[in-house]
Amino acid sequence: MFEDKSQELTPISKLGEFGLIKHLTEYFPLSNESSELGVGDDAAVINPDNKKVVLTTDVLAEGVHFNLGYVPLKHLGYKAVVVNLSDIAAMNAVPTQILVSLAVSNRFPVEALEELYAGIQAACTRYKVDLIGGDTTSSNSGLVMSITAVGIEEGENIVKRSGAKPNDLLVVTGDLGGAYMGLQILEREHAVYLADPNMQPEMEGYDYILERQLKPEARTDVKTILEELDIKPTSMIDISDGLASEILHLSDQSKVGFRLYEEKVPLDNLTISTADEMNLNPVMTALSGGEDYELLFTISPEDFDKIKNHPDFTIIGHAVEKEEGNFMVARGSNQLVALTAQGWDAFLGNQNG
Repeated sequence: MFEDKSQELTPISKLGEFGLIKHLTEYFPLSNESSELGVGDDAAVINPDNKKVVLTTDVLAEGVHFNLGYVPLKHLGYKAVVVNLSDIAAMNAVPTQILVSLAVSNRFPVEALEELYAGIQAACTRYKVDLIGGDTTSSNSGLVMSITAVGIEEGENIVKRSGAKPNDLLVVTGDLGGAYMGLQILEREHAVYLADPNMQPEMEGYDYILERQLKPEARTDVKTILEELDIKPTSMIDISDGLASEILHLSDQSKVGFRLYEEKVPLDNLTISTADEMNLNPVMTALSGGEDYELLFTISPEDFDKIKNHPDFTIIGHAVEKEEGNFMVARGSNQLVALTAQGWDAFLGNQNG
């Protein structure tokens, strides 16, 4: 997908490791005061100014986390940054720096990595984070990316997964399931292409869910919105592996159970119609699909009036005592359906709907 017959491509060996790093990172200026020293020395220097430093890292492997048959390299670079910034946002912290490491095979020319780094740079610009270092090495199995994100925040503002209490309200940002349905469209059209390369992919009308899959956004805006509403969540997590899985994580860490109301799960109309088209239950795409990168959090019931009519948030349930378990209240009845984690598992290599 990155071969252009009209131009001569540059093998990585022509630049060498250090030349490649310099080439890919020379146009990444530092914009955060806490970034004291960036790319170019033996190590970066961060000056947190007496605040807490929040760290997270993710590895993305070709064939496990992404398919270059339909994922453009620029989108991949952007998304790789966003999934890490989402983890920082889930701690109610401000992302400030990233480090990027690549293992890349010799089938990738320099121009392909330029596309990848163009996406990384777009994300850095969008979220005002600094690229301060990383590493490159060769790979015998395609492309592997590892990104570490750094956030800085006042200690009292950081929100963990472990603070929810019985009767706390369960709240989610945005809408869910769209990224999974976007993946289904991409997989379907890719299969059609492999069967007949002359067939044109049918992507028209699926723009929103395709963007949710290929170019998600981290909800770094939520911290400011909640501050303006004078709300501090009691617990929080980002939705990377599906709503059900994340609820169970909050339950485990906070030692509470949850009641999720099926009719309250926010779904976009295109997600619903595409799920119907593929004979999938739309709610299941939200429960088990993953990669939405919205935030799931709990708040004190005293904050209900502050948040109840806000367009960015949907109250989808509440916490109960631990021994009451984790259940979804089915639409139109009081039937309880046990919540189970069926989302993305990189070691199982599947994503269940």
